[in-house]
Amino acid sequence: MTPDINQLLEQARAWVALDPDAETKSQLEGIIAQVEAGSQDAAADLADRFSGTLQFGTAGLRAELGAGPMRMNRVVVQRAAQGLANYAVARARAEGWEKISAVVGFDARKNSDIFATDTAAIFTAAGIETHLMPSALPTPVTAWATREYGAEIGVMVTASHNPPNDNGYKVYLGGAAVEPGARGAQIIPPYDGDIAASIAAVEAPVLAAEGWNVLPASLATDYINRVTPLVETKERDLKIVLTPMHGVGGKTALAVLNQAGFKNVTLVPEQADPDPNFSTVAFPNPEEPGALDLAMALAQHIDADLIIANDPDADRAAFAIRQEGTWRMLRGDETGTILASRLLAQLTDPAQATFANSIVSSRQMGALARAAGVKHVETLTGFKWIARVEDLTFGYEEALGYCVDHAQVRDKDGISAALVMADYAQELKDAASSFPALLDEIAREHGVYATDQLSVRVDDLALIPAMMKRLRTAPPQDLAGSPVTVSDDLTQGSEALPPTDGMRFYTEDSSRVIVRPSGTEPKLKCYLEVLVPVTESVAEARTIAADRLARITEDMKIALGL
Repeated sequence: MTPDINQLLEQARAWVALDPDAETKSQLEGIIAQVEAGSQDAAADLADRFSGTLQFGTAGLRAELGAGPMRMNRVVVQRAAQGLANYAVARARAEGWEKISAVVGFDARKNSDIFATDTAAIFTAAGIETHLMPSALPTPVTAWATREYGAEIGVMVTASHNPPNDNGYKVYLGGAAVEPGARGAQIIPPYDGDIAASIAAVEAPVLAAEGWNVLPASLATDYINRVTPLVETKERDLKIVLTPMHGVGGKTALAVLNQAGFKNVTLVPEQADPDPNFSTVAFPNPEEPGALDLAMALAQHIDADLIIANDPDADRAAFAIRQEGTWRMLRGDETGTILASRLLAQLTDPAQATFANSIVSSRQMGALARAAGVKHVETLTGFKWIARVEDLTFGYEEALGYCVDHAQVRDKDGISAALVMADYAQELKDAASSFPALLDEIAREHGVYATDQLSVRVDDLALIPAMMKRLRTAPPQDLAGSPVTVSDDLTQGSEALPPTDGMRFYTEDSSRVIVRPSGTEPKLKCYLEVLVPVTESVAEARTIAADRLARITEDMKIALGL
């Protein structure tokens, strides 16, 4: 065996000695034995697991479960929790905080409850007053509780809609730890870097045997009672199919809808209960092909009016509608436009409102807001930025994230968004209208804003910076036959936006393309948008837009060297 392998084996044996989890300890011992027996595959696996340290960023931690410093496991989580606790304690002393408290939540993924309990034990040992969720609950409940309890720290153990063998660790700051307008929002720089440095300095985590507070089971009811008043409670006849996608949102979403008067809600039975294996879907993400097949089949069978699909931690929501006899999922930008239309119409003082979306989302909401005399803001991708917009009335991102109740939840919330969409669907049904008719009406006034996405999933992460470099050195000169008039390198930043890794292109015919690496998955994402005025009919404009998007997709594949 080479010295490199011997060094890896030494690191692995040291990790085994530290690991409190019997499963990952046994997993690593098995890999070590295979390496010692000469397995090259096992040696490559070991080298990958010990190729560095899982990096804490604005998204916290997210990775595949398993042994080693590049996987999600109890050793990594305990170090993260200790580093976060040390960071909070140091700031409290330096800044004179009156207290430090934390809320810790978790979903139903494998080990989520264990990671959350370890976090509570470490926070408690550090002197932090810690409130642990009573059970696996949606991410929006943790985000809400962080504000409700005035906590300085919020932690949610979840990997959202990632594959079954992933888990993650999401961090909010609140209370004295952050400026008032951002209390309960996810972390941004420089908080992430400071916390990461504190984690890197951890030597040995210290866990208390007891002392944290398990919140009452009524907590979920408190959240439900805060959400329901977003709409009028009354008798309704809208027929809804609801799927929590094997996650933790089913009971909470159903209770919210029922309490608002939606009694005809049918859960997709195969996906109703939490299942960490996500048995009926390849990926537990409503955006993925096939994810809504069971819901659509059920909706067709019972003649439903609307499909609501939450992702497994219920911070996102997808909606499907029946159009010309078949079911189709609304794109995130279509839902954003519908919600914006609804909330703009309900404003009593447009001058006091602010609507916001990420730069990769459609420009259509901006057009609607400007026409209504409402301030519109674009942010970097992610609700860690959207939720920080001052006086936010409504915010969304195209990846199925919506914030309709900024006063309660400083994050995307798929449950409150589902309630507002269902309320609007009922109103349109009562008026013999529909979401497709509404979208056509908006298109006639503002033009067809058609969006699509080209996602490139990679096995080798080095391919992503290589593709970005190719775009910067040889950007496309035209897209779908229209000259590129603006090429923005977003790493330069601007007065409106902090620097970020991305490229943005505008064409003469008002098309736009933004390219960026995904923050949570091994993907490069290209966000495409075209704008086609309606001169004859909406249908004709949509056909032109679809053709233009297809041509831009092919041009971007060439530009990326695919």
